[in-house]
Amino acid sequence: MPDVAAAAALNFLKETKGTLTWTTQDFARGVGINLGVAGAALAVLQMQGYVKQGEHKDEWMTTVDGDAVSGGTSPRFSAVAVRRALDDLRTRIKALNKDTKAEFKIARAVAFGDFLGDESRAQAADVGIELVSRDTTKTRKAKPKARERAFLKALRGGKHLVRLVRFEPWMKERAHLQLI
Repeated sequence: MPDVAAAAALNFLKETKGTLTWTTQDFARGVGINLGVAGAALAVLQMQGYVKQGEHKDEWMTTVDGDAVSGGTSPRFSAVAVRRALDDLRTRIKALNKDTKAEFKIARAVAFGDFLGDESRAQAADVGIELVSRDTTKTRKAKPKARERAFLKALRGGKHLVRLVRFEPWMKERAHLQLI
């Protein structure tokens, strides 16, 4: 896709699950690109069958295939509950970053999702987490990816209102809520 991370575009489609239609401007703003690039990216998504044009020229709809490939689910949580879960996560992150015995420090945490909009219902928030290892000895036997997954699972605290993923550069371009 031209100048657009495919993951960012699919994440935008995920957020549209509870929305009937949206515009090219919504897509451009949501993904953090200009309108010209957005038009080209939408053409690619349309060719793949993930979006289709609505009744008006600048109106789009996410297709069933777009929902499936993006992982979109019906917004079933209250947006207030999702924001509260993110506040709890922010508190846990601050505490972990102060704990010098913690295996990792969290360098960046950004939350994005449909909770940022005006709707009262939302899907679970996606949170991109950038971890920095505090282990300077490099003697750990466990695989780094497995340790990171275990750390993120513990950080999530069993909350189903947030989904923690490794931070990727496209996430800073998306409309997001900075947690630290």
